[in-house]
Amino acid sequence: MQSAAPLVQFVDAFNDGLAKLISWFTLFMVVVMLLIVVLRYGFDLGWIAMQESVMYLHAAVFLLGCAHTLRSNEHVRVDVFYRRFTPAKQAKVDIFGGLFFLMPVNVFIFVVSLDYVSVSWKIMESSQEAGGIPGVFILKSFILLFAATMVLQGLSEILKNLIKLTDKTASEAGSKS
Repeated sequence: MQSAAPLVQFVDAFNDGLAKLISWFTLFMVVVMLLIVVLRYGFDLGWIAMQESVMYLHAAVFLLGCAHTLRSNEHVRVDVFYRRFTPAKQAKVDIFGGLFFLMPVNVFIFVVSLDYVSVSWKIMESSQEAGGIPGVFILKSFILLFAATMVLQGLSEILKNLIKLTDKTASEAGSKS
């Protein structure tokens, strides 16, 4: 099972790096929003593309940050029973949830969104608003990136939990002999 460690490290490092990048998006989004308000109410100026850029940044932050949230175990969960479980039981619950909920849902999202996103790329879909961002296809691509990063991080979490279980089992077997 230790042979999976390089994959786990790569996926975790990738999602950590992505999280650091998108954390800057949050700051940039605040600055752009401040500019929109100051220009609009202070100078009676406004640009649709600037307003849409906030939406793009917002989508990127949430869709591309989900995998890091999963990695950090900061996602929403109902801990009524889980927190009382032993680490081994928690690992089993996490493996079950990953295999039977997280993976199928994200594979479904990816498969169902593939045509939606590819058509947008084929026609180079742009904003319906005059002066909007001519890159709606990029915005829609975040859906596929979300599903892909979630599947990869889900796989990483499943492997980490399997490693926990097998290491625990191996150490228990070693102490019994």
